[in-house]
Amino acid sequence: MIDVDDELELRSRIEELEAELARRVNEAGVKEQQLQRYAADLRETFMQERSRSEQLRRSYMLTVRALASAVEARDAYTGRHAERVAAYGLALGELCGMRIGDEPQIEFGFLLHDAGKVAVPDAILFKPGPLTAAERLVMQQHPVTGSEIVRDIDFLGAARDVIRSHHERWDGSGYPDGLAGADIPFAARVFAVADTLDALTSLRPYRQAATLAEARAIIDAGSGSHFDPEVIAAFHGLTDATLEQIRARIG
Repeated sequence: MIDVDDELELRSRIEELEAELARRVNEAGVKEQQLQRYAADLRETFMQERSRSEQLRRSYMLTVRALASAVEARDAYTGRHAERVAAYGLALGELCGMRIGDEPQIEFGFLLHDAGKVAVPDAILFKPGPLTAAERLVMQQHPVTGSEIVRDIDFLGAARDVIRSHHERWDGSGYPDGLAGADIPFAARVFAVADTLDALTSLRPYRQAATLAEARAIIDAGSGSHFDPEVIAAFHGLTDATLEQIRARIG
């Protein structure tokens, strides 16, 4: 049998344990409340930062679109070429596995690809006939000029790859640096296809616009010479309906 003293001691011990348990449960509750407040603070901070980031991105995009519009204002025949070719390029880039949403500078580069043409004399830029060798050299400097224009703009860092390299060719015969194959930035390889598509399907003073079928045939013929075969394979997945929707939306 348990004597009275032992029973009292046992009860006292149980009460101590119960009190300790209650204290720890209370501490856990307090800590849980602190964690909940901390989580709420983190969520609020995240939402504020995301809002600021979105505002900043919108500001960047408005600036880039204004610059692109200023470039295109020189040539009435290109219409909204920069916006169309950017939309084509974004659609094609996604098919190629590019994380466009995470890299807004790619779109900035697409929109500003011809920024360097602001330095090309009108007599060359709008010449109705073939360019002379000397005039062609001047024209072929516009990717270099464009990359220099945006060189010191931090948020356009990766955009420079597209601006400088969008006239490079898969076989190395392009300009301004004669890059070939995988040495050409991938975004520039994607853009080259989109740019050619819009050029072929747009009306020019010296020729009619090609149909999508005609443009596709010409682009396919350039696979492995002008264009990256991997990008051309992805281009086959870009439907006529998608391209027509882009054209109808932008004009």
